[in-house]
Amino acid sequence: MLRKRSQIRDYQEEARLFKSRALVAFIGIVVLIGLLVTNLYNIQINQYQDYKTRSNDNRIKVVPIAPNRGLIYDRNGKLLAENRPVFSLEVTPEKVEDMDKTIAQLQALMPEITPERVESFKKERRQTRRFKSVPLLTQLTQEQVAIFSVNQHKFPGVSVNAALKRYYPYGEVLTHVIGYVSRINDRDMQRLVREEKAANYQATRDIGKLGIERYYEDVLHGTAGYQEVEVNSRGRIIRTLKYVPPVPGKDIVLNLDINLQLYVHKLLDGRRGSAIVLDPKDNGVLAMASSPSYDPNAFVHGISGKAYSKLLNDNNRPLVNRTTLGIYPPASTIKPFMAVAALEEGVITPRTTRNDPGYWRIPNSKTRPFRDWLAWGHGKVDIVKSIEESVDTFFYQIAYDMGIDRISTWMMKFGFGEYTGIDIYEESKANMPTREWKMARHRTPWYQGDTIPVGIGQGYWTATPMQIAKATSVLVNHGQVVAPHLLRGTINNGDDFDSMQMSEIETYPPITNVSEKYWGIATEGMRLVNHGKKGTARRAFRNMEYSTGGKSGTAQVFGLAEDQEYNADELAEHLRDHALFTGFAPFDDPQYVVTVVLENAGGGSSNGGPFVRKVFDRAILGEEKAEK
Repeated sequence: MLRKRSQIRDYQEEARLFKSRALVAFIGIVVLIGLLVTNLYNIQINQYQDYKTRSNDNRIKVVPIAPNRGLIYDRNGKLLAENRPVFSLEVTPEKVEDMDKTIAQLQALMPEITPERVESFKKERRQTRRFKSVPLLTQLTQEQVAIFSVNQHKFPGVSVNAALKRYYPYGEVLTHVIGYVSRINDRDMQRLVREEKAANYQATRDIGKLGIERYYEDVLHGTAGYQEVEVNSRGRIIRTLKYVPPVPGKDIVLNLDINLQLYVHKLLDGRRGSAIVLDPKDNGVLAMASSPSYDPNAFVHGISGKAYSKLLNDNNRPLVNRTTLGIYPPASTIKPFMAVAALEEGVITPRTTRNDPGYWRIPNSKTRPFRDWLAWGHGKVDIVKSIEESVDTFFYQIAYDMGIDRISTWMMKFGFGEYTGIDIYEESKANMPTREWKMARHRTPWYQGDTIPVGIGQGYWTATPMQIAKATSVLVNHGQVVAPHLLRGTINNGDDFDSMQMSEIETYPPITNVSEKYWGIATEGMRLVNHGKKGTARRAFRNMEYSTGGKSGTAQVFGLAEDQEYNADELAEHLRDHALFTGFAPFDDPQYVVTVVLENAGGGSSNGGPFVRKVFDRAILGEEKAEK
């Protein structure tokens, strides 16, 4: 009996303990459910908008759309840079099971898919999302498109897509002017980020790399559009919710005359050199040719490493724009500018005469003499005669009397030692020497003997052909300084050529307080260079229907010993003199300034003069008369 009662008590105790535990558990469940309900309420009600926004961010994507690039025309409306549809073989990684096998099979089908091209594809693939296509081979021919179309069923995830690509119909003729576009690289992207322009290039693959394409990138590129699309969890587009079209870039019109440009390029005929034609009325660049050149279209689609290395290592340096980056002693082309400075400074007068025995020596000095190009001298000459016959000794004396400080100050007014202001980035200042420059560069002071060769455009003085052309324009315009410029105007996409908005012309402080008589003396000397009885270029400019002005220059590449005679036939070609010539025409109302530099070609009068004469005839008389 006692045992049975004990068991009943134990059972009752366990029942009470179970009820207590059940109650605690129930309360815990109620609390947890309460917390869950509270949290659900907070999420569904209080934080609804926040989570809705996050959900939309995952569901809705903004896909940028690249704008069409603006076109480039010459002054007469001829197309210089256009957009052409091209076909490319593109691979979508997400749809390809075995990438290496697929590429190998494609290479067997199309041998043009080189290992270098495959490596470039793999590099771009690593930077692209899996559902986006990556080009494996660009610029497909119709035959290649047909071959792939027949075999497309064998290659899931591979397709032929069409897109607009830049094309330059005149190829190497305009490379150094227009430049080219090419694939955006890491350096370009860093610059775009720094300039806060990266968002506008999210859908763009190409960017201007050189010349006009680079300088006017912001004008030509346009504004990217976008579309809001709904995507699935893998990022694939399901449907389009909103579409904002891109704004195409503006078309631009250049001052270039393509017919004149073609003629100048033809005259250069692959020789190392450059030629520039300016309109002195506003310094618009009518032609600007650098030779040798190269085809820019190769860069648009991605030039091979082998082809680029060949260009880079070419001794003729086709990659260099010689019109603005070519650095040469300006030689005797600067004598008219020196004449204006010397007259205004009172170093000489219009009546100053000197006897030229064929050499000049620093007064009271036993140093070796500075020789004239004519060994027996020119006899008695004045400033006009010294320009006509290019008398070195007359200008040695001018340089000695003026000193380097006044020379450099004056020549900088003409634009030497400074950027010309032309609207491309590829330009050098060259060097207008000063005392400070020599001390900084050579750690030695300026000596009197350093000044003398500067008087004839030699020594430490260097210039670009564009600087010489600009200085000639300054002389023709009696001190008015205007930047050479390629851009004539812009046209909004879709508008007529007649609606062109003219560009502003950049001007610089003019050279003031110079007597009109002094400008006239300098230009008269240049007229006699071409048409005088003893003018250095008279043979090249004889029997003309109009009058011109000009000045030749023969730039030494290396110095001769005192007793050494110059003989071009005995020298390696790269050691021969450069031929320079700058001129303007017609004389009474200049319409054209032409400057040419022919590397290692010899005398400026005998080589540069005929070149400039042909350009003048073509520009003024027209094609038919010029060829007679």
